[in-house]
Amino acid sequence: MMALRLEDKKSKSFIHKMFSAKDRSRRGIKYPSEQDIIIGSDTEAQTIQHAKNLKAFVATWNVGGKPPENGLVLDDFLQVNAPSDIYVLGFQEIVPLNAGNVLVIEDSEPAARWLTLINQSLNKNNNHFQTLRKATSLINAKPFGGTKQAKLTSTSSGSLFFPKYSLKTVSKQFRTESKKRLKTCNCASELDRRYTRDSCFRCQQSSVSDDDLSSEEDDGPNGVVFSEILNSSANDQKYSLIVSKQMVGIFLTIWVKRELVQHICHLKTSCISRGIMGLGNKGCIAVSMLLYRTSFCFVCSHLASGEKEGDELRRNLDVIEILKSTHFPRRCKVPNSRIPERILEHDRIVWFGDLNYRISLSHTETLKLLKKREWESLLSKDQLKVEREAGRVFKGWREGLIKFAPTYKYSYNSNIYLGETNISPSKRRTPAWCDRILWKGDGVHQLSYERKDSSKYQFSDHRPVYGTFRVEVSVREPSNSTFFNIEIE
Repeated sequence: MMALRLEDKKSKSFIHKMFSAKDRSRRGIKYPSEQDIIIGSDTEAQTIQHAKNLKAFVATWNVGGKPPENGLVLDDFLQVNAPSDIYVLGFQEIVPLNAGNVLVIEDSEPAARWLTLINQSLNKNNNHFQTLRKATSLINAKPFGGTKQAKLTSTSSGSLFFPKYSLKTVSKQFRTESKKRLKTCNCASELDRRYTRDSCFRCQQSSVSDDDLSSEEDDGPNGVVFSEILNSSANDQKYSLIVSKQMVGIFLTIWVKRELVQHICHLKTSCISRGIMGLGNKGCIAVSMLLYRTSFCFVCSHLASGEKEGDELRRNLDVIEILKSTHFPRRCKVPNSRIPERILEHDRIVWFGDLNYRISLSHTETLKLLKKREWESLLSKDQLKVEREAGRVFKGWREGLIKFAPTYKYSYNSNIYLGETNISPSKRRTPAWCDRILWKGDGVHQLSYERKDSSKYQFSDHRPVYGTFRVEVSVREPSNSTFFNIEIE
């Protein structure tokens, strides 16, 4: 009898809702369509879910220990005329891999200069030269007790030398939220949890503790507070820097459109050293984050070098160890939240870098096929392709079709492969596709996969490689929230 009464009550409630909806529709109030509403096992689990497509740009470049040249403009490389929502850039050998950088202290000035150039292209409204000229006047105006004053010098092209500031200092200037840290956890409030069980957003206001996202003031050269110098308005920025992390020669930076920053949480980094004696000249920087309700992991790596037979197994081992050792500490206090702690637990993963896999052919055979542009024949001997197909590494990962020439190893400041000229066999290197981008997970569609060819990028022995992707993110909101955002015609 009680069951019948409950059923009758539900039926009356449903009929009442139908008439109420018809009455509201006569008044011109719009509500979500049935396709947009997902009904859970109980009314509190009702949510509105929809997929949102974003465009991501991912690039990798081994710059050979060379700092960016004055006057270098990255507009064409970053495709600013066809902008992306997310920019992920990974560099290798951003500093020379000498004993000083590997064993003592890494030099962060080149990374700071790269950030400035990236910001210069992505945020066109910022008057970069004006702020640097302001920096010149401020530095020169302050007495430093006999210390030689730092100066910015201009070149004939009108660009300026960037003074020695720490990466941490420069990073703060390119975040839209000045003196604030990105929240690591935006878990659901108690109110939100009443309407959805799959909630892990907006809980405690914990903060990223990594140095690269610190909000502490840092001094520029000669004790000048850098925030006094480059205090550009956040309102002028289209893109915000959310990650800038360096480990010896590996450098990973991520920029997103300003309006996306509020939808990013659980941002964490992890560094794994794979060099000799555990040094950081080889290894990876990995970043984990949630964008809306979708988890992303970006892995920038520099794997073991060498073109001797069997060296590919050392690279395989690097990948296996990185997957095993990378861990993103749990900072969410909400019970049973599904926040990934390992690389393979993420919804969308992109792995890129100087993976160092070579072509298993002689130098002469490789050059012969290269000159004929017989990419398929060369790719059949590509170690990464062979190892993947054999299931020894990157099993289940995908890579776009390679339709470009090998990216390594060039003579510096030329478009000639090292070895095409008369040099000793010991210095000769067989051309190879060392620089790669792979991905794993559903909801990722690659739009392009190319290398960048331009005389201004020839200062390195590698050529930069980039890929653009359409990535799908899941956006969920409590169904009741729509009743507060009604639209009346």
